[in-house]
Amino acid sequence: MVAVSACSSGTGGGESDQPDKVEVFSWWDGPGESEGYSALIAYFKQQNANVQFINASVAGGAGTNARAVLASRLDANDPPDSYQIHAGLELASDVRAGKVEDLAYLYERNGWLDKFPRALLDAVTVDGKIYAVPVAIHRSNLLWYNPATLRAAGIARPPGTWAEFLADATTLKAKNLTALSIGPGWTQKHLLENVLLGELGAERYTGLWNGRTTWRSAEVTAAVETFRRVMDVSDLETYGGDWQSALDKVVAGTAAYTVMGDWADAYFGRAKGLRFTADYDVVVSPGTAGVFNFLSDTFTLPKGAPHRAAAESWLTACGSPEGQDAFSVQKRAIAARVDADKSKYNDYLTTAMAAWQDPATVVVGSLTHGVVADTERNSQLDTALAALVGGGDVAAFVASVAAMFG
Repeated sequence: MVAVSACSSGTGGGESDQPDKVEVFSWWDGPGESEGYSALIAYFKQQNANVQFINASVAGGAGTNARAVLASRLDANDPPDSYQIHAGLELASDVRAGKVEDLAYLYERNGWLDKFPRALLDAVTVDGKIYAVPVAIHRSNLLWYNPATLRAAGIARPPGTWAEFLADATTLKAKNLTALSIGPGWTQKHLLENVLLGELGAERYTGLWNGRTTWRSAEVTAAVETFRRVMDVSDLETYGGDWQSALDKVVAGTAAYTVMGDWADAYFGRAKGLRFTADYDVVVSPGTAGVFNFLSDTFTLPKGAPHRAAAESWLTACGSPEGQDAFSVQKRAIAARVDADKSKYNDYLTTAMAAWQDPATVVVGSLTHGVVADTERNSQLDTALAALVGGGDVAAFVASVAAMFG
């Protein structure tokens, strides 16, 4: 039972510690995202009937728009009671800026320290302190497709490499079909990270972000060239909307493939009512067999949260097995906890959970979704990528990113 108490552990607190409301800030506002969030909110309300939940969501895939609004609020000392952020270096940016509180006491109170994978705990820990509660694990490196479109084009199976993908693109073009549907800038970066992963392999991909792989190498330049060729067979010139619009083209059969995280499963299956494997299907993105490119959404306790006790109860719901199962099954993610009820995870999620828990799986972190790059570097990379996609040359892009990561 999650209950709001009139007092709190830990330090700090906002101007008013009234437990009658809680404002939670997120970017889960659209179809394929809001269903899971609504299920988590419903669980919280069930356990905390006396608390008014204020949903301060800001639309925009991957939090692109939300983070700008949030930054303005935090700078103005007007924090929500909790806000969504990605585990990893994106979270670490806010920790270094002094925006969030240490939640180790909440982990100890709820007995969570052995309920999350060690690698995930590490991704929310800075200098020995824990700063967020993970609600789910998502996989970035997925290639979604419409089986009927491939059959009509005479393509027997999805590509296992990016070279095979480009060969498929030639076949599809002859049928007046687009090989790849794409969305706004963040989806283009999401594609970039998975082309780099597929072309370079897990070790060298990880090295791009920790300095062990030089961006100036011939292999990296070749991988970026491959990304540009993949973008050339996309619908870049005609895309509109966010990530859902890219998936709509796969549903309609005008585009064969899209690279998107497993929240796409919620959009196809929940929002569109389609049947997994019959109406839509998925494989790992080309070249990434045996690799899990992970990201994790988390919630924080901002310094100066106006309703601290209610915020703690929200975080407790986020970290509970019931809350995580309610959220993840609808969001089509894997619960962050190791003791999730596996019987609730079916269809696509069966394979995702098996891969995540397989000791042989190589786990790497997402660039786009904040695991391997902090907010500042990700913003700088956005600028460089926009120039490349807008007609810039590969050499200039590589040189620009090399100045950031080495």
